[in-house]
Amino acid sequence: MDTIVGADTAWILTATALVLLMTLPGLALFYGGLVKSNNVLSALLQCFAIACLASILWLVGGYSLAFSGDGNYIGDLSKVFLLGVGTDTASGNLPEGVFFMFQMTFAIITPALIVGAYVERIKFSAVLWISGLWLLLVYAPVTHWIWGGGWLAQMGIQDFAGGLVVHLNCGVAALVIAKILGSRKGFPGDVKPPHSPPLVMVGAAMLWVGWFGFNGGSALAADGAAGMAITVTHVSAATAALTWMFIEWIKHGKPTIVGAATGAIAGLATITPASGFVGPIGALIIGFLAGSICYKMCGVIKNQWNIDDSLDVMAVHGIGGIIGTLLTAVLGAKAFGGMVENQDIGSQFITQLIGVVAVGVFCGVVTWIIVMVVKQICGLRVSDDEETEGLDTSVHGEKGYRL
Repeated sequence: MDTIVGADTAWILTATALVLLMTLPGLALFYGGLVKSNNVLSALLQCFAIACLASILWLVGGYSLAFSGDGNYIGDLSKVFLLGVGTDTASGNLPEGVFFMFQMTFAIITPALIVGAYVERIKFSAVLWISGLWLLLVYAPVTHWIWGGGWLAQMGIQDFAGGLVVHLNCGVAALVIAKILGSRKGFPGDVKPPHSPPLVMVGAAMLWVGWFGFNGGSALAADGAAGMAITVTHVSAATAALTWMFIEWIKHGKPTIVGAATGAIAGLATITPASGFVGPIGALIIGFLAGSICYKMCGVIKNQWNIDDSLDVMAVHGIGGIIGTLLTAVLGAKAFGGMVENQDIGSQFITQLIGVVAVGVFCGVVTWIIVMVVKQICGLRVSDDEETEGLDTSVHGEKGYRL
C-alpha cells in the first residue's frame, strides 16, 4: 500500500514550480536572446504556446500513455483526463496529482527545447502540429519505456532525470526537423549573432536554478539522493561553463557570456541522466566532457553536416544526453566515486547503449513521419518575404522593440 509522505510531497511541489520556471520564462528568454531582434517574440510565443498545448495534451492522454498499464512499449488509456485520480490517490510516496504535475513540466520543456532547431523560418501552425503529435507519438512512448515500467526499465536502464527521455529525444527530433525544413537565409556564412546576450544569460541562469528541481526532484523524495543530485548538477554546470568559456577564449581571443551560458546548459543536460548515480568527481568529469565535446559538435553539425540546427539543440542536448547516459554506467560505479553498489560496468554500458540507439532511431523515424504529415497539412516554412521581414511582424503582427 502506497503511503503519502508530507515532506516528499512538499519538495516535489516545489520542484514542479522550478521545472516550469525552466520553460516559462527560462528557456523562452534563452532562445529569445539568441535569435535576431525581429524574431524575439516568435521564439517567446513558440515556447509559451507549446507549454499550454503540452499541458492540455498531457491531461487528455499523454500522462496515461506514459504512466499507466503494464505494457512493454506504451501505456493504456485508463488515466485519460486523470480518471480515478483524487486528492488521496497515491503514486508511491506522493499524491498522484503531484506526480502528474511534476511529470507534466518535463512534457512541457521537451518539445519546447526543439524550438531551437527551427526558429526564424517555421510556420506557427507547423510548430503546434509538430509539437502536439510529437508529444503523444514520441515523448509518451519513450517515457513509458524508461520511467513507466516499459522494456528499457525492465532491462535496468539508468536514466535518472531524462538524458534519453528529454535530451536525446529532443536533440534527434531537432536534427530531423532542421534537415527537412532547410536552413535560414544566409546560413552558414551570414547568420546574425544573438541579438541580446543579456537575455541569454538571464534565461540560462533561470534554467540552471530550475534544473535543481529537474534533477533533484527526480529523486521523488526529500532525501540525500535529492541533495546529491543537486550537488552534482551544480558542479557539472559550473565545470562545463568554464570549459566552454576557456576553449572559446583560447580559440577566438575573447570569452563571451553566450559561450559561458551555452556551456552551462551543456553541463546541465549531460549530467541529467547521471545525476542520481554519480558523485562529485564524476560530475567534474562529465562537466568537462560536456563543455569540450558539445562545443566541438556545434561546429560539426553546422559546418560539416551542413544542418542549420539554429540554436544547437542536438549538439548541446542530444550529444550531452548521449555522453551522460553512457558515462553513467562507468561513473555511477563505487570504484569511480559513484552511488551504485556492485555496478557491473560492462553489462550496464551495453544496456545504456541499447537505450541510446533505440531512443535515437525511434525518435528519428517517427519525427520524420510526423514532419512529413504536417508538411502536407499546413506546410512548414514561411515565405521568403516573411522570413526577411522577421516573424514578429509578418506572422504575429507585433514588435519586440520600439526604439
